[in-house]
Amino acid sequence: MKGMVKWILQVCVSLIFFFGQGQKKPNIILVLADDISARELPIYNSDTWSAPKGGNTQNLEFRAKTPVLNRLASEGVYIKTAWAAVVCSPSRAMIMTGRYAHLHKWWGNKTIGKYTNPEGKLTSYPLYASSPKTIGHIAKDGGYATFWSGKTQMRTKGLENFGFDEGVFTPGETSLLSENPYSDFRIVTSKKNGIKKQYNKNTGELTKSYDQSSWYWQPFVMLMNHPTAKKSFEWWPNTKQSKKNYGLNTYGPDVELDFIFDFIERKTKSNKPFFVYHTSHLGHDAFDFLHPKSHNKWPATPIVEWTDGGYQRTQPKITGTKGDFDGNGTITKPGIYNHINYLDYQMWLYLEKLKELDIEKNTIVIWCADNGTSGYGKNSPNVQKGTHVPFIVYAPGMDFKKKGEQDVLLNLADVLPTIAEIIGVEIPKDYEINGKSFWKFLTTEQKEHRDWIYGYKDNLQIIRTKNILKDGRNKWYDVRETPSDLISFPEIKDWKKEVSVLKKDKDLLEEVLPKFNTFEKEQHGPLNEQHLKKLQ
Repeated sequence: MKGMVKWILQVCVSLIFFFGQGQKKPNIILVLADDISARELPIYNSDTWSAPKGGNTQNLEFRAKTPVLNRLASEGVYIKTAWAAVVCSPSRAMIMTGRYAHLHKWWGNKTIGKYTNPEGKLTSYPLYASSPKTIGHIAKDGGYATFWSGKTQMRTKGLENFGFDEGVFTPGETSLLSENPYSDFRIVTSKKNGIKKQYNKNTGELTKSYDQSSWYWQPFVMLMNHPTAKKSFEWWPNTKQSKKNYGLNTYGPDVELDFIFDFIERKTKSNKPFFVYHTSHLGHDAFDFLHPKSHNKWPATPIVEWTDGGYQRTQPKITGTKGDFDGNGTITKPGIYNHINYLDYQMWLYLEKLKELDIEKNTIVIWCADNGTSGYGKNSPNVQKGTHVPFIVYAPGMDFKKKGEQDVLLNLADVLPTIAEIIGVEIPKDYEINGKSFWKFLTTEQKEHRDWIYGYKDNLQIIRTKNILKDGRNKWYDVRETPSDLISFPEIKDWKKEVSVLKKDKDLLEEVLPKFNTFEKEQHGPLNEQHLKKLQ
């Protein structure tokens, strides 16, 4: 009891410090990068990372350079073993709801549960229906202005129902898109004579990829509730000046950040605490519309260079038309390492903006990713390839009791209850949350955060303690020591020969797993009788 009272007093003192900086509550920026394994960031000291075409490399030329993320990790904290699900949809559902798939029913990208909607139609089960307290709703309940930027991944209409006041989306998912008058950088499927074929709308040529609109160069951009928009949802560019400037050299991640900074400036000026949920596409592979026959996995970014404690960005000068484009030495080579470098550049811009507005010490930044790297961990149930992601928390105005690397376990589901605790929103006891707030771990001398962490895809369950790991193939590993590539743990093949601490952890995990293993019997949400029979 005394320990709990001491912790409450410590948290109160920390928040009083925040509240004394001119705002009632700390601002929160949550950046979720796309398809980036922990091994890609230098802070995790892996001896192996992803090559430009995918796969593994130890060539330092292809290792990301992240001076800003390194600083955030050393001055703040970073988690040695943070887990997501193995692919984007269930991971984003996890972070947005604080729940696992037995509740929200987003098991995988192609296995999102169905439900009978209020109009009686069979549709995908939206998170705001399965889990009405999304991360956006929690922030709004705490009195925050809320902004959502980047990749939606929600696969359904209803983006206005997630608790965000405004948004700027580079959606990517063609199912959400109407015709965009500003860009033909799009891959679509056409059915002729009963045969489906994909083609590049920019060139008219057949191609092999997946249906998508560009979220990088000459991107598709949709605004939600922006002050300049005439409708709730409106294509950008939507003003005379933005239409004049839009074109080949318009880079989607830049557009997202411009709108985020506009929002931050407006809310700071009105003395309103803000929550930014920045779901960047950077890290995700994509069709390279600038080099449509190249089969590049990660298209080029604008060139950025770190010199004299700051970044210099080269203004892109792309020329050409109809698939015949030239970057004229102003864009990078393809590769995920350049995507991570650009994310690092954007974090520098964030810090510069927070300093400019004098709110750096009143802002908490969380930086993480949604699943493992494409071609290595994404979709993989093997060991922790798909689940192991980077996770950094930076808050220079908060009196953290920890600094630098933290050898603890953390789940993306932990983000929602942590934010709820920071901003003082109480989640009802009868509303199941699978995440656990890590705020107490950061602000007290508490040594551990979780006993186990969990990931999944469909009926494949992945779970571990600090001692053992069970992957989606039901193979068990001894993870007491971390190998140099973060993945080559020794497999446990004979439990009779193992020490008692490992057996004890195995018993714990086997007791936990059945609660979440409901894919075969409870894949979907509430269904009427007609839809229930249809899906059986």
